[in-house]
This record gives sequence, C-alpha cells and structure tokens, in this order.
Amino acid sequence: MTDDQFVAWLKHPAARRVVLIEAVAQVAGVETTLYMATKPYNTAPDDVPANIHYRPIAQVGVLFTEQLSLEGDGALSAGDIEIGNVAGERDDWASYVWTNRPLQAWIGDARWARADFRMIFNGIVADIAPRGADKLALRLRDKLQRLNTPITEAKLGGATQNADALLPVAFGEVHNVTPLLADPGTLTYQVHAGPVESIFEVRDNGVPVSVSVDNAAGRFTLNQASVGAITASVQGDKPGVYANTVAQLVQRLATGYGKAGDRFTAADLDAANLAAFDAAHPQPVGLYAPDRVNILTACQDLAGSVGAQLVMSRLGQLRLIQVALPAPGPAFAIGPQHMAEGTLAPTARTDVAGAVKLGFDKNWTVQEGLVTSIPEEHKTLFATEWLTSTRSDAGVLATYRLDAEPVQQDTMLLRRVDADAEGGRRLGLWKMPRMVYEFEGMPELLQLELGQAVTLQHPRYGMREGVGGMVMSLAPDWGTGRVKVGVLV
Repeated sequence: MTDDQFVAWLKHPAARRVVLIEAVAQVAGVETTLYMATKPYNTAPDDVPANIHYRPIAQVGVLFTEQLSLEGDGALSAGDIEIGNVAGERDDWASYVWTNRPLQAWIGDARWARADFRMIFNGIVADIAPRGADKLALRLRDKLQRLNTPITEAKLGGATQNADALLPVAFGEVHNVTPLLADPGTLTYQVHAGPVESIFEVRDNGVPVSVSVDNAAGRFTLNQASVGAITASVQGDKPGVYANTVAQLVQRLATGYGKAGDRFTAADLDAANLAAFDAAHPQPVGLYAPDRVNILTACQDLAGSVGAQLVMSRLGQLRLIQVALPAPGPAFAIGPQHMAEGTLAPTARTDVAGAVKLGFDKNWTVQEGLVTSIPEEHKTLFATEWLTSTRSDAGVLATYRLDAEPVQQDTMLLRRVDADAEGGRRLGLWKMPRMVYEFEGMPELLQLELGQAVTLQHPRYGMREGVGGMVMSLAPDWGTGRVKVGVLV
C-alpha cells in the first residue's frame, strides 16, 4: 500500500479503523505478550503473528505527542492507553510488571490482513495505573527512557583507596581531565574504562611530564613521582574505530553503554537520519565523565552543542534533529484545505536574542594559582573553565534594548571556528521574534514528521503568500484521523 492509498483510506467514510496493540508484561515471572485492540480483530493462519485474537478492550485517542523543545534541551515524550476493566476482570493486571517493557501499536482496517497494518508507535510502558473503578491506563514513554540510565557503573575494584570509585569514561577529545589513580604503588592512572585512541599529554601541576602510555587499557603510568595534581588530555573511547562527532558519539553511547538489556541495537537507530546528520555536522566534540552521568543527559549535551535534539520516530528509531529555519529538505505545502476551519492559532512567541555567547573547548580541571614555570598565558588557560565565542547584532541590540552580554550557553565543541559558526547560526535564527502556530490537521498530515520543512499558507497571520516553517509538535488522533500540528515560523 502506497502512502497516497493509505491517506485515501484514512479519509474514506467507510474506513473501519482499528488500532492493534502488543504489550509485554511480566506475569507470574514470565515475560508475556498481551494482545489488545480498539475493535475485535483476529489474525489468519498465514498472518504474523498467526491465529491471534486481539481483545477489543483498548481506547486510543491521542496515543502519543511528539515534540521538539524551543529551549533546546529535549524531553521524553509521553502518552497513555486506556484499558477497559468495568467488572474488575483485569484487576490482576495491576500486579503485572509493566515497567520498561516494550509496547507497539499499528493502525489499519478491520478487514485487512495483518501485514497491511502500519506501525504508529514503538516504545515502552512506564507503568500501569488505575483510572477510576472501571479503567486502567498504560502510561507510555518513548524509547529514550531506556537511555535514562548511568553510562557505566563499573568500579575500579581491587584493594586501593579508590576501589569503590567509578571508572571514568572519555568520548571524543577532552582536555586537562583528572584521571583516576588506579594504583598508588605504580603511579598508574585510568582515563577511560577501555581502549582509547590516544593519551597525548599528561601534566603535573600544569607541567608536561614523562609517562608510559597503555592506550589499549585506557591508562598511563608516571615515570617519576608526582608533585601536584595530575591531569591528562585524551582522545577517548575506541572500541574499534575512534569517533569524535555528535552523531557518532550518540550512537556509541546508545549502543555500547548502560545496562546491557536496555542498550539500543541497529534496529533502534534511524541510520539514514544519523548518516545525514553526521555528514552535515562533522564538528569534533568531546565529553568526560569521571563520576556518574546519565546516558540521555550526555547525548543531549552532545546534540545540544549544535542546536540539535534527540527524538524517537514513530517506528521507535533514534533521530537527531537540529532546530533550524529554513528547515532542511523539501517543504510540504499546507493550506487552508489541510486545516480544520478556525483551528489555526498562535500559541507561543520566542524571545529575541541580540547576541549569543557559547562556551567551548572545556578545561575539565580548573587549576587556579599554579606556581610553576609554565608561561603566564598557559596559567590563565588552566584557570579558565571555558573558552568563549560571542556573536552579536548591534542593530537588534539597539532596537530591542537588549544587554550586549548574553547568558553563556556551554557546548562540547572543541574549535573556535565551529563555535563561531554555531553562534552565528543561533543568532540568525533567534534575532527576530519567532512564532509557533498550532492547528488541527486533516488525515493527509498524519504522515508529517518532527523537524520536517513545511510551507504554511493561510489568509491570516501574514501567511497569504506562504511562510516557511519547521514541524515542532505532532499529536495524532488515530481514532478521528486528525492531527494537532505545531509549526515554528
């Protein structure tokens, strides 16, 4: 079935829409798949899965809301499914273990073969909760919840004073980090819980010193006694191939770290999106975690360095989307015929930025008052946490009477040229007031995706000739065939 045929079916008054749901819960210690639907549905012997009865006990309206954040920090998306429990026949469901179990949903016609249904959600269950005496609610989360866990919980071990300390992790290139003293007797230090590309500089109180490096083990040994604080600069994590860009490191963190059972696989990644993002954003970045750091937080920090956010597609695949205008790709034309009458309205207006200040090339160990023989300019660098880049527009500052010194936004970028470019991009985006408009869209807009380029044309709001925008939010109601759309212009 083509996209056009699917949209035509959604719009057809004779369509018998049914949502099929497959949810996993632990029942009496056994991982069990439960089959539900909004209407009765049975699979045929040659369907996959075969001979399954989907019980008509679910109510699905706005199953899930997808959104990008104007603040740029990203967020887990949420929704729910209501389960009928009128006579208490499913009271025992509250005793099942639902947390962090997968749930998938498809939409199609009650007369279709199972293979013709289209997936509309692929995520996890946060938990189950009562909704009055006659209903239960499965609270949903997207798969990003699986990344809401520490990067590592591996400890040094052994019998030294640091035995209970977490092993540090380094990704990309990081400067002047504080390594973990792994063996006081041999003066061996750990910079990463595994092989690294290079430990290319070690300093003692800011002075370069001689060391024996073991890149394969992510550690080094001093060739002399230490005088003060030991720091190192590292090109980190190298499971096979060294990575140092946002897309590469996000994939590495998602697939190689955290709890083994929660790690993403290739099936959880939108390979085309991530490859395109990597090609468009080759800026080198770096991140160091000497203590407990959440994978999702680390990924958001990396993505945010270039104004991007992590999102999950409806198919449950990880994507990176940069908030930008004009949005990348061909624009989908949206006119009054695609909107329910009278629903288009402004919902948010952004603040104007006359200047953007970015922190970059983080000094991971701030050292003030070094009393050594290194040059004074080096002492100044070691006493400074961030290098900064500021981009401003004098005309905007004057017109809007704004402060010339903006709040610093820290990034994991390493090079001034990249910080300058990103600061200029953000200034260009936000130096004018931007508006978010929302409206109720017709069935053909159910196939819109977050971050997609659109052109809005409407008699109001200066849109008569059409204005370019980016899709910021989608709340599809598969029961009615409508979708609430939010667009940044």
